[in-house]
Amino acid sequence: MELVKMQQKITVVICTHNRANLLLKAIHSINAAPSLSGSDISILVIANACSDDTLQKLQKLQTDSLQYPLTFEEEPTPGKSFALIRAVNLVPEGFICFIDDDHRVDKNYLTSIQNTINKSPKISMFCGPIFPDWTGLEPSWVHTQGKYKIFPEPIPCFKIGSKATLITAETPLPGGGTLIVKKELFAKIGHFSTALGPKGHNLVGGEDTDFVLRVLNAGEKILYVPDIIQYHYVDLGRLKLSYLILTSFQRTRSFTLVNYPNRSPIPLYMWRKLFNYIFSLLFSFKISKIRFYLIRIASTTGEMIGFIEGRIR
Repeated sequence: MELVKMQQKITVVICTHNRANLLLKAIHSINAAPSLSGSDISILVIANACSDDTLQKLQKLQTDSLQYPLTFEEEPTPGKSFALIRAVNLVPEGFICFIDDDHRVDKNYLTSIQNTINKSPKISMFCGPIFPDWTGLEPSWVHTQGKYKIFPEPIPCFKIGSKATLITAETPLPGGGTLIVKKELFAKIGHFSTALGPKGHNLVGGEDTDFVLRVLNAGEKILYVPDIIQYHYVDLGRLKLSYLILTSFQRTRSFTLVNYPNRSPIPLYMWRKLFNYIFSLLFSFKISKIRFYLIRIASTTGEMIGFIEGRIR
């Protein structure tokens, strides 16, 4: 009974752009997840510059028998950060659980969040693991380990062991699709940066990492909870070398823009690293090595571009 009395309002927020079918799967996974008795849980979808049938499908879904009430709003300005800010401004209180439209949540997702909030009332931000939603149809090389393991990983994956852990600048940082944030924290930290983040389906990110770093720099605690589990959709069409090269370039470019926002010369060691990767590629004759070095070259190039590009905060 004590847990029920302590429950707060929880709003699950999904920002989406032209991925109606994946979005519906995400919503259905939330509605299939049980919650503690007496809970106040709702789902808010922000349709970001959508031109497909997202709005029509959401309207139809509202007429179905859903366990949790569903509302949606349009954000016409392209850019995920604009959609995130719109969502935060619409939620009056409680905790905001951000998930991506290509995720599905574990059946214990909501109860794990509720129990964590009850056990850690002084912490205003939580996160959990995200695992690739493997189907067995993916090519075997995506599971390669060892020296020639593909990094960044082809499908986003975030995990920090099997015990609850405080996030620090030295630990892996969670992505935006697993953040659970108390509404009041935004008044202290500010919103997501509109100078960062995806616009449409491009691969530029960084708005989530920037926010997490600002939270840590403000002295706030972020608790990683291994039971708050989500699964990331595996798009087989994206497991191609050309896409992985572009992903690697954009992810490291975003990382550099977050951590080094001012324009600066490219460090000398990066030129050496790029040369070594190119040299190794020229003398690679196995596909695993060729794939690895092409992706590392793209990653290093993205990092270098981030240094000279800079961004506006």
